[in-house]
Amino acid sequence: MIYHLLSFFLKFLSYTPFCVLYVLSDCLFYLLYYVVRYRRRIVRKNLTESFPEKSEQEIIQIEKKFYQYFTDQVLESCKMATISSEEMSKRMKFTNIEDANAVLRSGKTISLYMGHYGNWEWVSSIPLCLEPNVLAVQIYHKLRNENMDRLLLYQRERMGAISVEMRKTARYITQLKTANKVSIIGFIADQSPRKRDARHFIPFLNHQTPVLTGTEKIIKHYGFEAWFLDMKRVKRGFYEARLIRMHDAPQSLPDFELTTIYYQMLEQMIKERPELYLWTHNRFKHAKGLGA
Repeated sequence: MIYHLLSFFLKFLSYTPFCVLYVLSDCLFYLLYYVVRYRRRIVRKNLTESFPEKSEQEIIQIEKKFYQYFTDQVLESCKMATISSEEMSKRMKFTNIEDANAVLRSGKTISLYMGHYGNWEWVSSIPLCLEPNVLAVQIYHKLRNENMDRLLLYQRERMGAISVEMRKTARYITQLKTANKVSIIGFIADQSPRKRDARHFIPFLNHQTPVLTGTEKIIKHYGFEAWFLDMKRVKRGFYEARLIRMHDAPQSLPDFELTTIYYQMLEQMIKERPELYLWTHNRFKHAKGLGA
């Protein structure tokens, strides 16, 4: 019953024209930022520690831009429930996709490093640009709320992508290799590990940040290609995502070097447009210390 109510509300929002949706977003921004003050303490802390060179006025400016974008991104993601593939293709452009398709045609699988930046939910439309018979797989962290998890899976798979729960990743990829299935596998790899799993630290946004290294291990173990998704927001409701090969021979790199390259590329992208990053998570709670 709850699922059907949520689904009805989601589809109601998804049928709302973009112009009206952004009016709702402006209202939601005012409510979240000025009234509810949703996670403002965490956001301010993250921004201040990540950009110590910026003045308080500059931090507040980024903070407001972030909340304005955050409400846009939430409502844009709702459009995934009903948006047509033609409309999505106009709004979510993948550049350098020809090079990626050439790699896929050669029989190689691509591991695509991503971050919580821009509208990562819309990246699930990438099957619209891929070679026939190539699987588009997205690794995701299952939500505790089963109804919300079910709704998100429905949205993420509408354009042909396959969602695989994080804890089932190794088994699923082994099955793909056994069946000789060529795929592009998306990893949102900037997740924070649990404190007991925080074993490797990398400089990231002025923090010595604990990081997950599972994506790198998969790439090296299975001989996958390593690519990065660089996303830009052209304007409200329109994005460009460029697929970039991170290294010609990732298997030859020392341990953790590929993970370091990923975080360097992610940090560069964030610094260009910091308001597009997801600052509401307590991302640095297990960091070793500022500038360490």
